[in-house]
Amino acid sequence: DAYAASSYTRALSAIKSGKFTGEIVPVPVPQRKGEAVPFLVDEEPGRGNVPKLPSLRPAFEKNGTVTAGNASTINDGAAAIVVMSSDAAKRLGAKPIARIVGYATASLEPVWFTIAPVDAIRTLLRKTGIAKEKVGLFEINEAFAGVAIAAIRGLSLDPERVNVHGGAVALGHPVGCSGARILTTLMYAMADRGERYGVASLCIGGGEAVAVMVEKL
Repeated sequence: DAYAASSYTRALSAIKSGKFTGEIVPVPVPQRKGEAVPFLVDEEPGRGNVPKLPSLRPAFEKNGTVTAGNASTINDGAAAIVVMSSDAAKRLGAKPIARIVGYATASLEPVWFTIAPVDAIRTLLRKTGIAKEKVGLFEINEAFAGVAIAAIRGLSLDPERVNVHGGAVALGHPVGCSGARILTTLMYAMADRGERYGVASLCIGGGEAVAVMVEKL
């Protein structure tokens, strides 16, 4: 619950300070009368009731820790990323904001899907040869608060470098969108903070997880 509260706090702070402005494409919403209203801000963070989090009932087991408040919400959303080779970028005159350094996957028994990102990130760091201390920021999808907590503890990460603008607990978890969403947020946060390397990871069901490292250009 404490982690979920911090996710809401970080997301609301990021919205207030305009951290998401560059990565959100305004969507005009037609009205019955008058001009369309631009949709500019994620709705979910403002719906959270942080003081109520500790009083919510466990969702799965009587003495469990997962509640509706410390799990992600399922929202409508979309994200898009353009990926191309450096040769194609030069040919098209595109200006890349980051390059993919490497990626990795991991598979565990389905029941352990929440800790699969730990193995994926560990494998990624080993493959790239880049120490976690050199990674400025991590985005780990908060399908449940426990997923991010498990990664922070399992990899001994600095919590201040993980999901710095909040995560899916506060922002929502649009199925089929979250991978691109957390990678987009990661790249914009890296640019904002001047970080060279960043890692994005998420569990993808069935005990699997994927992780990718990018370098700011």
